[in-house]
Amino acid sequence: MTSTGPPSVHEAVGGDEAFLALARAHHRRCLADAELEHPFSKLDQHPRHVERLGAYWAEVMGGPPRYSRECADQSYVLWLHSGNGDIDDLGRRFLACFVAALDDAGIPADPRLRACLRAYMEWAVADVLAWSPTDAVVPDGVPMPRWSWDGLVR
Repeated sequence: MTSTGPPSVHEAVGGDEAFLALARAHHRRCLADAELEHPFSKLDQHPRHVERLGAYWAEVMGGPPRYSRECADQSYVLWLHSGNGDIDDLGRRFLACFVAALDDAGIPADPRLRACLRAYMEWAVADVLAWSPTDAVVPDGVPMPRWSWDGLVR
């Protein structure tokens, strides 16, 4: 049976392998950034961080729920990034690395797809930064975000 509707963002990007390539390219760019290098080279980072990041992005974009089944939930993701204080500049740098990594990973250059991915990352950075105050307490049960061609699925 074939699908009759437009492809999901996950499919348009190229599936799980494309998201893994994107996570690898993004991580390399972050390590090469003078400001992002420190948090991205921490010794306590999960040994499969890049693979988990690729699985997370794939799931958010309509792929299989591998991240939430095998790794963690959204509350954990937000908790990992919470309490860091004012990190707005890191957020801007993170976004710039993501946008540049789209080319590095060979993500299709379709303008609609690129705009969708950029809009997601702008939203995701803002979401993480909302939890950056040093006294932030992330609640349990934050739902996994789902992103479509039209933005955040509520």
